[in-house]
Amino acid sequence: MIKHLKLRITGRVQGVGFRYHTRRKAVFLGLKGFVENRPDGSVYAEIEGPSEQVDEMVQWCRTGSPMAQVGNVTMEEGPPVQYEDFEVRR
Repeated sequence: MIKHLKLRITGRVQGVGFRYHTRRKAVFLGLKGFVENRPDGSVYAEIEGPSEQVDEMVQWCRTGSPMAQVGNVTMEEGPPVQYEDFEVRR
C-alpha cells in the first residue's frame, strides 16, 4: 500500500544541505515526492511510497543532515499523488 505524507520540519534546517540529503535518502529508499525550503525557515516535503520506507524517512527527518538541528517534524497524511521521482524544489 502506498502511503503519502506531508512533512514540515523546523529548526536549523536551511543552509545546512537538508534538502539535498533528504533527496539522497528518499532515492535510496525508493520514495517519490519533493522537498523545498519555505519562507518561514522551515523545510516542507511530500513523500510517498511503501509504508515501511515512508516511516523510515520520517525517522531520518527527525535528525536530518549532519549540520541540521531539527526542532520538530509535523505530519499530515493525504492521498497518493503518484509522483514520478523525488526532486529538490527551490
